Amino acid sequence: MKIKRTLLSVVKNELTRTNKGLVIYGPRQVGKTTLVNDLLSEFQLKTLTLNGDQRGEWWALLTSRELPKLSLLVSGYEMIFIDEAQRIPEIGLSLKILLDNFPKLKIIVTGSSSLDLASKTSEPLTGRIYSYKLFPISQGELRNTNTPYEMETQTEERLIYGSYPEVFSFNGELEKSKYLQNLVDTYLYKDLLEFGDIRNSSKIHDLLKLLSFQIGNQVSLSELGSSLELSRTTVDRYIDLLEKSFVIFRLSGFSRNLRKEATKMDKIYFYDTGVRNAIIGNLNVLSNRDDVGKLWENFLIAERMKKLQYEQKIFSLYFWRLSSGAEMDLIEETNGELHGFEFEYGKKIVKPPNSWAIGYPNATATLINHNNWQGFVI
Repeated sequence: MKIKRTLLSVVKNELTRTNKGLVIYGPRQVGKTTLVNDLLSEFQLKTLTLNGDQRGEWWALLTSRELPKLSLLVSGYEMIFIDEAQRIPEIGLSLKILLDNFPKLKIIVTGSSSLDLASKTSEPLTGRIYSYKLFPISQGELRNTNTPYEMETQTEERLIYGSYPEVFSFNGELEKSKYLQNLVDTYLYKDLLEFGDIRNSSKIHDLLKLLSFQIGNQVSLSELGSSLELSRTTVDRYIDLLEKSFVIFRLSGFSRNLRKEATKMDKIYFYDTGVRNAIIGNLNVLSNRDDVGKLWENFLIAERMKKLQYEQKIFSLYFWRLSSGAEMDLIEETNGELHGFEFEYGKKIVKPPNSWAIGYPNATATLINHNNWQGFVI
């Protein structure tokens, strides 16, 4: 099934109107190469395509950072596409020279990890690039080819198997399970281990397993370190690397004016629930699970984030909790306004805590359940 990516039209418009370079970040297997190839087919420009995973004669020219050699490489081309650019040493410096000296050359770059690519492009390319993130398939993208009823009937599948593009090409549960396990075993840590200077991949897997069981809860780095026999600093570094590899993301506690607001520990969620389930080896149907509420919360927060990112909104996401136990699952700050959301699986009606309304009288508070979830994420 061909699913049109929301980012395609955004990048197409940007590439049409600007002479800056474009960088698309995102995890491996999420469809970055497919998206760019769709883009190239629409532009029909003479394009030089390079892949950081596959060295060729071009490698020495690109990494030389010498203008005559770079000129030899790109002469006669209207566009250059560099895939998996994080594998190319000091790629940011090479891109800077190209952008400064070949203003008519359109440049688009993808990176499966922001680990190395970001660190080696951010400073040299300040003001020279636009960057975007591509995520697993969003509910908004699925809505282009599915009715609201079909979307509703597919929620269990999304909670269990997630939304990586390849998942949609398999019909059987066994095929989907095998794909996700291979994704976790082969691709998930590939760049992290290479660029993050981590010698023991088992510790990363064990950390992710612990985090998988704690989605929706505040996470103590000290407790994680104790369980893994790692220092708190090392655990924090690993989590940072996993964030930069687009495996997980953190929400910090929101605090403005109440003394008893809990903000010392973050909550950690996964970009994809299928990846999370594969890590813990649980791809059972929802009726045989005790973590449906956690999956639902993770799913809605990740989908909301995709929606806001693709709409190019400026936003901040938090959770809110008092030491008394009163909490809101998600706080969204946009344009100086606060919106609180509480998530409930099924159609149960739960009232937001009065303490939120008292502490933040100008903020909204909305319950998201099966009656209204599609409007929240699409």
